[in-house]
Order: sequence, then structure tokens, then C-alpha cells
Amino acid sequence: MITLKSEKELTYMRDAGRVVAGAHRELAKAVKTGVTTAELDRLAEDFILARGARPAFKGLYGFPATICVSPNEQVVHGIPGLRVLENGDIISIDIGSEINGYFGDSAATLPVGDISSEAARLLAVTESSLFKGIAEARDGNRLSDISHAVQKHVESHGFSVVRDYVGHGIGSSMHEEPQVPNFGRPGRGPRLRAGMTLAIEPMVNMGTHEVTTLPDNWTVVTRDRKLSAHFEHTIAITDKEPEILTKL
Repeated sequence: MITLKSEKELTYMRDAGRVVAGAHRELAKAVKTGVTTAELDRLAEDFILARGARPAFKGLYGFPATICVSPNEQVVHGIPGLRVLENGDIISIDIGSEINGYFGDSAATLPVGDISSEAARLLAVTESSLFKGIAEARDGNRLSDISHAVQKHVESHGFSVVRDYVGHGIGSSMHEEPQVPNFGRPGRGPRLRAGMTLAIEPMVNMGTHEVTTLPDNWTVVTRDRKLSAHFEHTIAITDKEPEILTKL
């Protein structure tokens, strides 16, 4: 069931979203050659807890860390650890927080030092595809209008959208209905209404859209081991412009 959020609920989601956005800002400063993914995880957890929020991913479905950290060919759900960031890497960071029983969820992919021009183009196209999708998150549109906008933009630049993982509704649970694919024909699916809250999250691969999961049963990688990027915002549909809840 898709729930419409009250203004009070949206206030709580804005609070959670601000914590997530602030954590992203702090981690963006820390991403550099020589830093381990575990250090980024500790920084994020300290930041979230200091603001009276709870790391939403830690323990969710058994996930062992505060953030998902996915470098290079890793698409999503990478587990922080001893991996040292190297010049030329790209690193996807996915952060969730819960405060007052409501959730915020956002991801960004960052360059480490000097990256290739093609990697930079992958990041730019993925991020812009997110905003293409958000632009379609309007009262009266159909859910697949978001999906189609993402896919059309990505594929027009020669990249592919991951099909095995999707965005989602969000609110008093991290994952709610509806699922939000990053591909599909327009004009399909539920009618979008003011009060709906969605986590829109394009996952874009440089090569094939196909992915596989590593033996840790968490880390998802591209099947051809080419680079992947991931950007995400939690948004609220209003009677006007969509509101991004995970942006400072």
C-alpha cells in the first residue's frame, strides 16, 4: 500500500534528510587517497549519532555497517572495511538515517583524486539522470514517467541502467511501496499524488546492465567488472515542484 504523508510526517522526514545530507557533506571532505572505507563508515556513524539520529542501514536485514561503500565496479551494498581508496577510484556512498521514526536515504558517487574523463562522464550522466527522474515526480504523472526519464537520459549517453535493483517508497519504514525502477515505458504504474515520498536512485553502468552478487551475499558488482555509479535522493511529491528532502 502506498501511503500519503501528512505535513507532520514530512517534517520528520526533512529532519532525517538533513542528517543524511550533512553526513554526505562531511564524507565528501574525507574522501581522498589513502583513506579506508571503514574510516568513512566511522565518520558517518559518529555524525549521525551526534545529531540524535540512528544509522538506518546498520542491522537492516543484517547489514553490518552504517553506510554502503561501493568502489569502482561495485554497484551497491558494499561493506566498509580495510579497502584503501586509491587515486583514480570512484566511490559510491549510500547513507540512511532515522529520527522520530522516519527515514531519509541518499547516495552519491565521488571521484578519488584524478579520475578518467570517461569515469567523470559516467558520474555526470548518472547524477543528471537522477534529476531528470525527479523532474517527473509530479502530482498527476505516472510512476513510470520517472523510470522512463532516467532510462532515456542514461541510454542516450551510451550507458546502461541496472534493472535488478530499484528505488522505493520511504517514510516510517526504509523500504515502502512502490518500487521505483530506473527503466520502463512512460505512462504506466500508479498515479503520483501529493504526499507520496520516494527514494529515486539511478544505478548506471559503463558496460552491461547485468550484475552479480559477491560471496559475501551483499556486494553487488557489474558482471563485466566495468565501472558503476549511483546517485539517490529522497523526495516528496507536492502540488507544485517535487521537494528534495535529502539536500541541505
